[in-house]
Formats: sequence, C-alpha cells, structure tokens
Amino acid sequence: MDNVTVSLCFNLTMFVNIGHYRYPAFVFCLLLYSFIVSANLVIILVISRERTLHEPMYMFIACLSVNSLYGSTGFFPRFLMDLLSDSHLISRPACFTQIYVIYTYASYELTILGIMAHDRYVAVCHPLHYHRKMTSKSVLKLTAVAWIYPAFSLTVCISMSTGLPLCGNEIQKVFCANYNVLKLSCVTTVVSNIVGMLFTIATAFLPLFYVLYTYLRIIIVCWKSSAEFKGKVLQSCLPHIISFVIYSIIGFCDIALSRYNLEEINPFVAVFLSLEFVVIPPVMNPLVYGLKLPEIRRHILKML
Repeated sequence: MDNVTVSLCFNLTMFVNIGHYRYPAFVFCLLLYSFIVSANLVIILVISRERTLHEPMYMFIACLSVNSLYGSTGFFPRFLMDLLSDSHLISRPACFTQIYVIYTYASYELTILGIMAHDRYVAVCHPLHYHRKMTSKSVLKLTAVAWIYPAFSLTVCISMSTGLPLCGNEIQKVFCANYNVLKLSCVTTVVSNIVGMLFTIATAFLPLFYVLYTYLRIIIVCWKSSAEFKGKVLQSCLPHIISFVIYSIIGFCDIALSRYNLEEINPFVAVFLSLEFVVIPPVMNPLVYGLKLPEIRRHILKML
C-alpha cells in the first residue's frame, strides 16, 4: 500500500504518435461520427414517422439506432479531442462516466439483439399467436428490461471500482475501461472480478445462448416448410443474424484484447482492435437494416 497513487486523472497510453497524420485521422473520424449520427437518425425518423412501421421488429431496430447514437456520443467527442491533443489525461469522474456509457452501450446492444431474436422466434414459430404475444405492452416490457437491467447491474459493478486505491494511473486503451482500472488496484479485486463475471454471464452469455436457441428453433421450422416460406424468413431474419454475428466477433476480440499484453502488438493494430466495438456496430446497423429490409429502404428512398 506504500505505492498508492492519489491521482485525480488517468493517462490513456494507447494514443500513438502519428505526427502530421493526426489531422487526416481527425477529419476521417469526424466524418465517421457524422455518418453514424446521420444514418441512425434517419432510421429513427423513418420508423417513428411511418405508422406502417410501428411494429415490434421495427421498434426494436429503432432502439438499436438510439443505442448507437448513445454509445458513439459517449466515445467520439472525447476521442476527437484526444486526437488533436498532446496530452491524453482524463479526470476520474470523466473516466468512470465514459466507462458507464460505453459499457451500458455494449450491454444494451446484446439485450436488444436478444429481444429481437425473441420477436423473430415468435413470428416464425408461433405465427398465429404473434399479435397476442407481441402486444404494445409486451414490447414496452421487453424494451424496459433491455434498458434497465444493464443500467442497474453496471451501476453496481462500476461503483465497486470507483473507491479502489490505485497504484498507478496509466490505462492501455484509447478510452477508459473498467478492467484496466481494476488492474491498477493496490488491493485484491476478487469480489469485483466475481461480480463482473456474474454480470458478464447474465448480460452477454444468456442473450447469446437465447439467440442461438431461437435460431435453432427457426431453422427446424424452416426445414419442414416451403421454399417461399424459407425466403420470407431469411429476408426478415438475415439483418439480425448479420448484426448478431458481427457484434459477437467484435465483442470476443475486445475481451481477448483486454486480457492480452498490448506491448506485444503493433500499436496501430492494437488501437484499431480496441475501437472495433464502439465504431463498427453503429456504422453497420443502419446500413444492414436500411438496405436489407425493403420496408425501411422504401421509406428512406421516399425521404430522399
């Protein structure tokens, strides 16, 4: 405990020296953030304006777009400032706020994909009961659980980290992460690690297994059905499958990266891998759902 650091700031050490390339990088990331905001706002506006899209599947897609705006806004403004800055210090309150926003964004993505899988499962496997099971009240309840549970769980997890005595202030990332803060602790973090593991199981693995279960049931139903029915199911489920696969791969890479010694990786590769899950889903979701679902695509083209 002699080496306890009473620091009001953390130092984000993964910002590599890119010299004059920082300005092109800033412009590119600013354009990327502008695209994320614009594309997701278009999806939200189209779904909210068109009464024919006021169905569970489209409402959940709108939730994904809201989450994309939430997560990217919690990351990009600070990241853009750091790109142009020579110092990459972030205050403790700002750091833990960023942890909360980015982690809740990541958790919301999984829980929303989980309830979207439930919606597709009911639509395909129980079509005659779909309108009875997926009422406005049911959609509201599912959406509330998808938002409230991760928010509550992460409040508990992160509050356990805020009071830890730290033996350093360097975080090997371009944004704050709870696991990296725990590694700086001067005391044992067994309790925090156990709580974090239980939260990960409940928020990540349960939706993962539920999505796999629902699609297994959907595949079984499609196997016994006509080619026309299979085509309709594929058209409605493919965007969700693409989003889920992309996010699962990205999430696995980020978890693996946080446990790896980043000094052994090329710094540019390490930065790219650490940015995947806060950049790729917000970019891909509006493209996947806007281009692949004909109803949304048709209304977007009418707006243009």
